[in-house]
Amino acid sequence: MDILHTLESDTFSPAQKREALAALENGKVIYFPKLAFELTEDEKSLLTPALSDGKAKNISMDPNGRIQHTAAQGKQRELLNGMMQRFAEGAIALMGELFPGYTRVLERARTSYRPAEIEGRVYSKINDDTRLHVDAFPTRPMRGRRILRLFSNVNPNGEPRLWHVGEPFEDMAMKLLPYVHEPVQAKSLLLSLVGVTRGMRAPYDSLMLGLHDGAKLDEKYQKNSPHIEIAFPPGSTWLCFTDQVMHAALAGQYVLEQTFHLDIDVMGTPDRAPIRVLERMMKRKLA
Repeated sequence: MDILHTLESDTFSPAQKREALAALENGKVIYFPKLAFELTEDEKSLLTPALSDGKAKNISMDPNGRIQHTAAQGKQRELLNGMMQRFAEGAIALMGELFPGYTRVLERARTSYRPAEIEGRVYSKINDDTRLHVDAFPTRPMRGRRILRLFSNVNPNGEPRLWHVGEPFEDMAMKLLPYVHEPVQAKSLLLSLVGVTRGMRAPYDSLMLGLHDGAKLDEKYQKNSPHIEIAFPPGSTWLCFTDQVMHAALAGQYVLEQTFHLDIDVMGTPDRAPIRVLERMMKRKLA
């Protein structure tokens, strides 16, 4: 499986930008083996799992700077905020340089810091990110918008972030979509009215949640579906559309991540977006 598109530097020719855009939208992982997010000496004190409050997988920061799920207080919390803000700003700059066509509608979403080791953590299958899945939000309907995520391994101990990357989205959907049951629209309306979701789910959102849950719950799919293992070393950065790329994070500690949301009309090839793939399969509009 040819899943990685590697860029050796952070300066890009027009041809490299075109090739990276095509690779990204075709479901590849864009990999920067030499693009490190460098911590300051003070920020290195944040390399401890004790920063987590233990109530969530990750420490998260909203675009307005509000941090959640951390035990940090006082100056340590200010230091954490500064590190995450600086990472977010660097991620935005990289997106603007590499994918200038996206920038007018690229929405900055949450920034995450993952100081805990993922290997060995115990979750329900649906919440277990060591199982192959595509991303879908249970509380935030996307209505066809894309989920683009950039990751950087800042592990100080030489330990990689270990991923499995699975088969193309359409291949997965052909196998699992027949087993996904759409809820009636009245349920989506009710979830919106009582505040469970931020707005009403479109049929697309229900199908994506069904594919996310269905893949994670299907033991045969987890064991037998095509996938490869990739080790992202410290000092490397990578990005992909996580609503399209089947992925699982198996091991690793100390990773920063920036999420973006993107309207499909600025894509070079919008027909490759999951909503267009599913609409062709279902033979109807889904949002």
